[in-house]
Amino acid sequence: MSNVLLLTGAAEQPADILPSLSLLPHTVRVAEASLAAAVAGPVPDAILVDARRELVQAKRLLQGLRGQDRDVPVIVIVTEGGWAAITADWGADDLVLQTAGPGEVEARLRLALGRAAGVAPAGSGELRSGDLVINEITYSARMHGRAMDLTFKEFELLKFLVQHPGRVFTRAQLLQEVWGYDYFGGTRTVDVHVRRLRAKLGAENESLIGTVRNVGYRFVPAKGSGGREGRDGGGLSDSQADGTPDDGTEDGTPDDAAAAPATGGERGKVPGTSRKGAQPAHADR
Repeated sequence: MSNVLLLTGAAEQPADILPSLSLLPHTVRVAEASLAAAVAGPVPDAILVDARRELVQAKRLLQGLRGQDRDVPVIVIVTEGGWAAITADWGADDLVLQTAGPGEVEARLRLALGRAAGVAPAGSGELRSGDLVINEITYSARMHGRAMDLTFKEFELLKFLVQHPGRVFTRAQLLQEVWGYDYFGGTRTVDVHVRRLRAKLGAENESLIGTVRNVGYRFVPAKGSGGREGRDGGGLSDSQADGTPDDGTEDGTPDDAAAAPATGGERGKVPGTSRKGAQPAHADR
């Protein structure tokens, strides 16, 4: 079952706009056919745009949706007369006739959702794990289609863990891999950054970074996630490690006490110029 957002300018029920939709086990939320209404509220799994009558308005809405930093598939609902008006510049992922049967509507939704969550094409520079998308080219990350505000080291740490799903790393190993050999701070820096990452991932996703008590951390892929995930499938079994976060420092000291390292700043490679329009992770202070 998916959460579907239906954008329409008509004062009608979903069953009148796309009759077959009422026969499917999806949760449908109806909103005004405007960009403001589309981006308000929780991010849906798919968006249906009612283009049965106002083709010009629907086209503008779709183009506006494509300008948003969201990976949500958009399907246009059209009549037989409006079918020929839909072109590639609309930015729609698919279209469906108002009279389509439930089997066809379900198939189009399923395929659109599958493409959105599928494997990133080779050379795209993206790592995917479920709803988490990391772009190695623009130094940016998104969760559920929303941009995450990460510092450079937070981004590097998250990327490194995602590249090696299931593999357990000690704090010393993470410090060496992410901060480099010339970093002189203590390993508590890793705990602080993990705590910040979990907070930015949100309560529903903080368990993606699992704690292996008295050892370190590992990335725990979401169940059923696809995409270009990392190189290693190893790691401890569930009986040896869990994905639940804990206070996390080596000696039991709360994370808040694990302040910045005693000496030196966070040194390391500096990202190159980002593509225009990207939101690169900014440097740690």
